[in-house]
Formats: sequence, structure tokens, C-alpha cells
Amino acid sequence: MLWSTAGTLSLAVLAGGLVYWRLNGNLSTFGDDGVSKDRPAAASADAQGRTPVNLLLIGSDARDGTNKDLGGGDDGGARSDTAILLHVYADHRHAVGVSIPRDSLVEVPPCMLPDKTWTKDQPSAMFNSAFSVGDTDKGNPACTQNTVEKLTGLRVDHTMVVNFQGFADMTEAVGGVDVCLPEAVYEGDLNPNLGHRGKQLFTAGHQTISGQAALDYVRIRHGLGDGSDIGRTKRQQAFLSSLIKQVKSEGMDPTTLLPLADAATKSLTVDQGLGSASKLLDFATSLKDVDLHDIKFLTVPWRYQGERVALVHPDVDQLWAALRADRTLDGQDASATPAADPSVTPSPSPSAPSAPARTDGAGIKVAVYNGTGTAGLTARAAETLEGSGFTVTGRANAATRTHRSTLVEYGPGEKAQAEKVAALFPGAQLQAAGRAGIDLTLGADYAGGGTTAAPPVPTGPLPTSVSQARSADEDACSDLTYG
Repeated sequence: MLWSTAGTLSLAVLAGGLVYWRLNGNLSTFGDDGVSKDRPAAASADAQGRTPVNLLLIGSDARDGTNKDLGGGDDGGARSDTAILLHVYADHRHAVGVSIPRDSLVEVPPCMLPDKTWTKDQPSAMFNSAFSVGDTDKGNPACTQNTVEKLTGLRVDHTMVVNFQGFADMTEAVGGVDVCLPEAVYEGDLNPNLGHRGKQLFTAGHQTISGQAALDYVRIRHGLGDGSDIGRTKRQQAFLSSLIKQVKSEGMDPTTLLPLADAATKSLTVDQGLGSASKLLDFATSLKDVDLHDIKFLTVPWRYQGERVALVHPDVDQLWAALRADRTLDGQDASATPAADPSVTPSPSPSAPSAPARTDGAGIKVAVYNGTGTAGLTARAAETLEGSGFTVTGRANAATRTHRSTLVEYGPGEKAQAEKVAALFPGAQLQAAGRAGIDLTLGADYAGGGTTAAPPVPTGPLPTSVSQARSADEDACSDLTYG
């Protein structure tokens, strides 16, 4: 969408101000007063003056206007059924889109309500609840942005919200998108409350769809795989890959690009940093040289936790660390001097300790205590432990709240198990106790490190849960469901 908008705006500038003015007037923005003041630092420029860019893309099922007729529902408010964090590397030739499942249990930090007051921190909430804070028809993109920054330690440079109507219009503007399904899909799959199978909506295999059909495709959950949002996310990634291929194949054709940009800008709510056609042009032109094979999509490492989704540690920590260091999924430094430049000799990457190995905590019970005055630490630590299979038997405040270092205490014969706990909390101290059981007491070192102490910068390929990503040039029929 951004690539096509860049081409369209370039044509509009050449053709005159009327079309440019129309596109500029289509855009809606949200203010920055709801953006957290406690944010990660902006990425620094590399030796060539280039910086990576993080774009948060939110798919909203807002219930207002024509969205209601397209499946937005009858109740008020808006929800974020889709969220993708797009990391554009400093070389602006690689990009990776990370999908965050809507049911993920994360920390939702304080967010601003419509009356300008702020909510309290929610240590363990569903990810998509952030967009609903304030219960307005337009949603709360600033709260979702705050949540992503808290989760990843990455500064979100820009945020875009796209609604149902705009999505449907964009697919029609490009003449349809090639998609695939592993089996036929029926009305009852799209709407389980229908009570019967209904008519066939999609055949199995390749097909070209647009408008309402395209919207139905990316929203289908039931009748495929385990019927989860995880499988739907895979199909959304495949759909975006096909859409990118379709747009780039059209080239600089104004008969396609002008309607597409008109539909896109009408559907977008953006941060003030992208709040004009000229700003979109500047940003979009910086992305047009990314090759299809170097656009990757993946879902953040996850596992089921009852009816919800828990993030898997340390895999997820290594993913965020790699993106903060601007390293690609195969371990390359995208901020390094391009090898094609014969005038510059790349310097070797600084050595760093290898990332911590996966810890298997199956069968190990741990009680978690907050030894600091910082609220919410036990919930975050428990998420880390449970993500590696440990059983958390309790969460409470420690008897004293002045612990400087994280401590793992263990009973007779439990040292090996305690070492597995300590492996998830770099710098944690081990201490034998005269009683049975393993206790984790969190210290100020953990409180200052966010969700966990920052793992070392990965210097090689990431875990397979991260590195096995979809490329935008892959066949539309590959990896479409889960379970």
C-alpha cells in the first residue's frame, strides 16, 4: 500500500495539485497526547546516516459507518483483530512483519481515556483489549502503540489503522488478489452462529478475490485447522504477500495506482508524523526498493495457555533483541556497510555471548515474590516462567521490598532445577535454603530491565520458531493454517 501510494503521489505532483489535495484530505490522524512519555529510545543512525523504522499496522473492526455492513457487528466500540509490527531495516532493503495474536496475554501500560485521565497498569491482559480502552468507535491506537513498545522495547515510529471498508476498496482497486485455501469454506465457517453449513463461499485452491470476499477471507477462523486466530493470522500474512506482489506487478500505472491510493488514504487513521500526503510520500518512497524475497512475515513465538495465548521465552526475547539490534532473522547486521560498496571495508561485528538456550521447566514448581516497590513484576516473571513450561505455584510480595539482586532459593536436592530458573533471569543469584521448594525473589535489577533482563544481541540465526518466516514471494498455498 505504501509503495503504491508513493507512486501515485509522485504522479499526482506531476499532474497538478487537485489529486494531491484530495488524497491529503482523505487522511485522518490521532493525536500524540495519548502516547506514553516513558518510551524506548529512538533508533540511532548507522555510519551511513540510515535508521531502521518501526511501523505498527492495526486492522480495526470499528462498528461505525459502512464497516457495520461489512461485518463489523452491531455493538459499539472498536477492536483490533489484526496487529503487525513492521520493522524496516536500516538498509531499507529488508523488512519483517511480526504478527501479535489478539489473544496474547501481555502487560497493557497506563493509557489515556477520552476524558484525558489515564488507566492503571494491567499486568496481564489480552493484547487486543488495548485498542478498546475508552470504548470509542475509533478505537485507541495510542494505547496499542504504548502496549507494543512496552512489550518489545522498540520505539514505534509510526502507527496506521485501516478499517474494513478501506481494506475491501483497496482489493477492488488492484483488480483482486490471488489467494489459496486448503479446502472449501462455507457460510457456517464464517458465521458459526448460523446453525448450518450454508452455501459455499470459497473453493479449495487458488482463486482471485476482492471486496467483501477478500474481507471474508482474512476474517475466516472456523472450519480450517483448529479454528483459531493463529491460523487466521497465517492466511492474513499470505494475503498481504499476494497483495504486495499484485501491486508491484502493476508498475507505475495511474489507472491502478490512483484508485488504490484514494481507497487507501480514505481508510487510514495515522499518527501525526504521517498525517499528510507529502509525509506519506517521503516514507513510502523509502520502502519501494525492498525486494519481495526480503519481506518476511512471522507470528511472535507463542503457545496456548488455556483459552488464551502466552508468549514463549526466551525465543520472543531474542526476536525483540535482534530487531533492536537491526539484525535480520538469519543473523545478519542490516546496519552494516553494504558489501557491494568497494570503497568501505566492513568492520567485524563485536563479539557477544551467545543467547541463552531454551530452558525446559516441565515439572518444576516455582513461587514468585516481588522484592521491590515496583508493581507488576510477579505477573511478568510468571509469564516468563510459564512460557518455558514451569509451574508457578504462587505470586506475592516478599517480606522485604529492598532486594537489589534477583534471588533463586532452593531446597535439598533442587539445585539443578533452581539453575534452570536462574537461566531465565540473567544475573540471578542462587542460594540454598533449609526448606523444600524453589522461590524466586525479584530484585531491582529485574525491575529496571523491563519484562526480563535484556538478552545478548544475537550473532547468529534465531530459533526456528522465529527464523522460519514467510517470504512475500512464496506460493499463496503454502502454510495457511494451524492445527
